[in-house]
Amino acid sequence: MNLWRRPRWWAVLLTVAGCLVFLRLGVWQLHRADEKDELLRRYAASAQASLSDFAAVAATPPLDAYPRVRVQGHYLVDRVYLLDNPKHDQRGGVEVYAPFQVRDASSLLLVDQGFLPGNGTDQAPQFPPLPSGELTLQGLYQPAPGVGFEMGGNALAAQTHWPKTTIFLDLKQVQQDLGQSLYPRVLALDADPASIYVREHTLDFSSMPPARHRAYAFQWFTFAVVAVVMFIVLHRRRKPKPSDNA
Repeated sequence: MNLWRRPRWWAVLLTVAGCLVFLRLGVWQLHRADEKDELLRRYAASAQASLSDFAAVAATPPLDAYPRVRVQGHYLVDRVYLLDNPKHDQRGGVEVYAPFQVRDASSLLLVDQGFLPGNGTDQAPQFPPLPSGELTLQGLYQPAPGVGFEMGGNALAAQTHWPKTTIFLDLKQVQQDLGQSLYPRVLALDADPASIYVREHTLDFSSMPPARHRAYAFQWFTFAVVAVVMFIVLHRRRKPKPSDNA
């Protein structure tokens, strides 16, 4: 007895096409996970790299690389931005950014001072004044934090007092707010045991870390298996019951 029904051509086509799409999406997610793992490894290695000339990478930083640089200049001590993004501390806190006027340059460099833990209240934590005068800074020259979906427009333009607080750090908005051009990346200062700031910098993959890409890959591969199982089940003849032959 033939236990299989001959499938229609369009059923075969849909099943094969669906499986190919699901498998392709799963493989793509695995590739993205591997790429982000590699970026994280490069970033971790950059923290121990030798210092580079900031002028050589300032305007056109290398893709997928995070040079450790030294730069001289002075802070705009009355201009501070607080990124309200409590990623280190359950009590909340802010990431503190300050514009830095690079020596003999017209553009400003936004410097990530580090994370300042909260104090258990809704008020922004108190931070020490920025040092004045000529300074030499060193750290990783890295992309700014990612910008998510913003509601209500530019929050910086609506604020008239410093420091200014934002939940997203958009370099274009900061540049407009300062009225002066910014370098395309920010400087994440090297760790300093004597600093009040927590400087545990990493790439911002919080919305889609490598593990989540692998979870999505498993999901797509599961869809491919389900499509094949459904095809088999739908085209399998049911064995006749004894009562059907009576």
